[in-house]
Amino acid sequence: MELPSQPSVVINGTRLLARIAELAQIGAIEGTQGCSRLAFTDADREGRDLVVTWMTDLGLTVTVDAVGNVIASTGNAGAAGAVMAGSHIDTVGTGGRFDGNLGVLAGLEVIEATLAADIDVKRPLAVAFFSNEEGSRYPPDMMGSLAYVGGMSVESVLEVEGADGTIVGDELERIGYRGPAPCPGAVPHAFVELHIEQGPVLDNEEIQIGVVEGVQGISWTELKFVGQSNHAGTTPMALRRDPMAVAAEVTVAARSIATDLGGPQVATVGSLTLHPNLVNVVPAHATMTVDLRNTDETLLREAEKQLMNSVQQIADREDITVESRSLARFEPVEFDKRVVDSIEAIAQQKGLSTRRMPSGAGHDAQMMARICPTGMIFVPSLDGISHNPAEHTDDEDLIAGAQLLADAMLALTEVTW
Repeated sequence: MELPSQPSVVINGTRLLARIAELAQIGAIEGTQGCSRLAFTDADREGRDLVVTWMTDLGLTVTVDAVGNVIASTGNAGAAGAVMAGSHIDTVGTGGRFDGNLGVLAGLEVIEATLAADIDVKRPLAVAFFSNEEGSRYPPDMMGSLAYVGGMSVESVLEVEGADGTIVGDELERIGYRGPAPCPGAVPHAFVELHIEQGPVLDNEEIQIGVVEGVQGISWTELKFVGQSNHAGTTPMALRRDPMAVAAEVTVAARSIATDLGGPQVATVGSLTLHPNLVNVVPAHATMTVDLRNTDETLLREAEKQLMNSVQQIADREDITVESRSLARFEPVEFDKRVVDSIEAIAQQKGLSTRRMPSGAGHDAQMMARICPTGMIFVPSLDGISHNPAEHTDDEDLIAGAQLLADAMLALTEVTW
């Protein structure tokens, strides 16, 4: 892709790293480098307040919409027509300090560096943090950005009940982030998300930048198996209706399906709960989740079909009742080739080693791709560890990614689609 001439700025890496460290102190997990800021908790509110303070200190126009998404822009029209960066600042329960936070704070740094350089930029710049990207407390993940692009109604979002029995609308009101701005939101000129890879590829291959071409499709299913609770010592094996036995077989089946399909297909059982969960009692019911992902929609559908066939066969054999519900379902996403090519060309011009790759994790960028040209930049994750307090990316990689984000955003201000 031939790039237009564009203004350039140099980001302040020290300032970026200091902000990452300061935000990580909110919800810090003692004795680790990690933090816990589940969506719409008090810790999430404190994190939001801190980042909004940094935004308002720069004189940016800051809006909060009906589901708590926060947008800060150099213009008066919010995201409309702006080149936007962004991600999320909520975490999983035992999270690291870079997942999501890097994309938001790097976007803020790009804007601050551009304002300090006092250069003429043809389009406004904006940075966003979207609500409940992780989905750890409330399904689905990417909830805020999904609502922002019109993929989920505000009413539906506000009625979602969390794993702890709380309701999204109530919690947004409680923390003061059920805002007046409209949702769905304004359409940006382009959107770029900087993120740690959360996988081992870049680190293993010693590559500096991942040029993300798209995001895997995601299918989350909750399965509840209902049997008959009974005494563990007096109930013969042949007469049992044991839901845990079914859950165990389904776990093995999910892994076998992924292995047999091969390629990018993955399957994960990430949650399993039993009732009454006692050592000497056959459970009454077992509830589990299955996470299936693939870059190919046809293969993802095949994995879903095979999984449900296995579930029914196993449950029928064991005389177990099955209840299932979809927690989240997103098709694979391809990012805009023009944005992807631009990011790659700029990185290579700067002498950075690059690798084109898909994202195995879901990101807000996959939602934004529904409404505007979108791309993503990955920087390495040490040993591929993420969603873990041990999550780590070297300072030089964080800074290189933020500088590439700045260069890409400013280049996109010069582009007319």
